[in-house]
Amino acid sequence: MMRNYTEYEWKEPETCSHDYIVPAIIKIIKKLGLPSDAKVLDAGCGGGSLVHTIHNELGFKNIYGFDASKSGIEVAKKNFPEIAENFFIHNVYEVKLPDYIPQRFDLVISMEVIEHLYSPKDYLANINQWLKNDGYLILTTPYHGYVKNLAISLLNKWDKHHTVNWEGGHIKFFSKNTLQRLLHKTGFLLVKFHGKGRLPFLWKSMIIVAQKV
Repeated sequence: MMRNYTEYEWKEPETCSHDYIVPAIIKIIKKLGLPSDAKVLDAGCGGGSLVHTIHNELGFKNIYGFDASKSGIEVAKKNFPEIAENFFIHNVYEVKLPDYIPQRFDLVISMEVIEHLYSPKDYLANINQWLKNDGYLILTTPYHGYVKNLAISLLNKWDKHHTVNWEGGHIKFFSKNTLQRLLHKTGFLLVKFHGKGRLPFLWKSMIIVAQKV
């Protein structure tokens, strides 16, 4: 039984956040200058769209994606049959990966996952174990900061924003500072911060590039 998990019920390979996050992730990966044989893991791949994009646009063949959602992995395998074997069901809290995939990666990606987790520290600690020494983490999550929080309050949008009636919705709300502190505790050094979607300081999401230390 998977700990603290509610089935997400994936219907399509991607969500609306892909439109403004995925192009930014692709640019970041290009700047990292990883070799084409680099090993990449999408830790919470949902319907598999990001894995497919990286595989096709950047030519990375050693890319894998897992999710606790059975429906997400089914959607990924159905829509991207050429890399169907690269998708598998896995619990983010289980550090041991299947034997048939690499055990250490040059890059781990976590796109809009950590805000759904009861124990983000355990998740990041596992990612640290999955990375090679000096390996990179690209992590995205909804952004929070003083200006955005104030705007949400003034517009009386907290009820909607907290997604309390969405089974499997957001339960953690990070600012740049809180996420940076959590990354530091789990063995990462912040390399770069990006805000994406909407206006500056009202960003929908933030993208953190971090490195295992």
